[in-house]
This record gives sequence, C-alpha cells and structure tokens, in this order.
Amino acid sequence: MAKHFTIWAERVGSVQAEVGSENPNTAELILKAFPIIGKANRWGDEIYFSTPVNAKEENGRVDVEVGSVAYWPPGKAICIFFGPTPVSVGRTPRAASEVNVFAKILGDSAAFKKVRDGDEVKLQSD
Repeated sequence: MAKHFTIWAERVGSVQAEVGSENPNTAELILKAFPIIGKANRWGDEIYFSTPVNAKEENGRVDVEVGSVAYWPPGKAICIFFGPTPVSVGRTPRAASEVNVFAKILGDSAAFKKVRDGDEVKLQSD
C-alpha cells in the first residue's frame, strides 16, 4: 500500500502527496522527521525550505517532473516543483543541482503558484 502525506501551505491549504520508490532512504528520513515546518522560498515555479533532515544524495537528478517533491542535499531542503525554474530548458522543471525525488503531488500542483517567500509550509503524516 502506498504511503501518503499532507503538504500544507499558507495560501494553498492541504495537498496530498504520495511517496515514491525512487529514493527509499531519503523518503524514510523525511517521514521520520514529520512534522517538518519551514518558511518558503520561491525560485521560479519551485518552492523550497530548510529541514532538520541530513540525507546524502541518492539517485540524484536535476530534471524532474511537475509535481515532484524532492530533497536537496546541499541545502538540506525540501523542494516542490510545479513548473519551470530559472535554469529550466523549456517547460520542464530543473533543479539547481541534483535532488532526491521522494514523492509526487496528487492533483494539481499549480496551486503552489500562490505561495510567496516567507509563507509557512508544513509536511505531516495523514
């Protein structure tokens, strides 16, 4: 059975996400750290925020899909991708450097376009 969790953002409300199998070690560390609360930073159509999690790179990649939820090892940050970033080629999201994708937004990730710098974001168990 797939694991789900909730992402809550100030201007968005609650959005469901599903844990994937691409980076199981990263996913386990993130889930164990719940709830994770941070202040959003916008970078194009990506928001990211610091976490207490310290995970190593695991199957890292820079090109991700819209709706990907990832961990960025250099910044110890959670990243939520909902469109192109400043380093994207075309409309596909691209991370600043390799990220560990560990989940996918269920539904329309475009809702995160409402998030502004400094907004509170929270990841928690369902």
